[in-house]
Amino acid sequence: MAADTLRLIFMGTPEFGVQILSALVEAGHTIVAVYTQPPRPSGRGQKETPSPVHQYALAHHLPVYTPKTLKDAEAQHNFREHKADAAIVAAYGLLLPSQILEASRFGCINVHPSLLPRWRGAAPIQRTLMAGDKETGVAIMQTDAGLDTGDMLLTRRFSIPEGMNAGELHDTLAQMAKPMILETLQNVKSGIVKPVKQLSEGITYAHKILKDEYRIDWKAPAEALKHKILGLAPSPGAFFIYKGENIKILDAKVTGDQKNQPPGTVLDNTLTIACGKGTLKLLQLQRPGKKPMSAENMLKGYPIPAGEVFE
Repeated sequence: MAADTLRLIFMGTPEFGVQILSALVEAGHTIVAVYTQPPRPSGRGQKETPSPVHQYALAHHLPVYTPKTLKDAEAQHNFREHKADAAIVAAYGLLLPSQILEASRFGCINVHPSLLPRWRGAAPIQRTLMAGDKETGVAIMQTDAGLDTGDMLLTRRFSIPEGMNAGELHDTLAQMAKPMILETLQNVKSGIVKPVKQLSEGITYAHKILKDEYRIDWKAPAEALKHKILGLAPSPGAFFIYKGENIKILDAKVTGDQKNQPPGTVLDNTLTIACGKGTLKLLQLQRPGKKPMSAENMLKGYPIPAGEVFE
């Protein structure tokens, strides 16, 4: 092992974690173990499917562990036996007990896609956009026993361009985070890192996105609905119901006044919809089992005339 590399445990589950793990592998660090959530039912057949991190680890011949908990003595003993210098955590999905946090020389270092203490928790990227935030970033922190409450080791800010959706923001922040985790590890190993306590003001929680949040409520303001649409695109996708179909909205823009029509009313033949305040023009849609397409193209084969009122 090269002098500037470390023995690392990686802990992560979704695609964001894959990006961080790949950066560690490409930098030459020794990954002694990958911890990820157990395979879960997925797709129409509900087949047990390994997480994206699990799949990456198998493809790169890295040892994988999928404990349902890290609270029992056996799991903690096995964790210590890896004799890692540090554990890198990126969207793992389990709170880590103190025995895990203290098991390695440099502890556990968490890569989080928000500017803490704003949007601690499970869904920071989606909640950032759903709230209409104009700025976000990546925070790397020393993990402690709380939920994303540890001291900050490195932060970078990012101004969110108008119209960026959650998929695009995810990819942008993942690319930002890759050199940041390598820089942080170098600083930690060299002893030059200066942890900074999180602010006590501005704390918000990015709670898990629930299925009942996916559906569009046309009584809400158009601006709020645009933020929801971008925050849920491209997946799982905000949707409305028309003739029994759940039609996803993947992009939309606020266009003007309500024109005294009930919320949910289709105002023209280009899918401008009355909302509780203002109007929303639908730009990209996806019908069940179909590919995403522009509203203009969808309407050619699936007309929705002015005067219709969505539920």
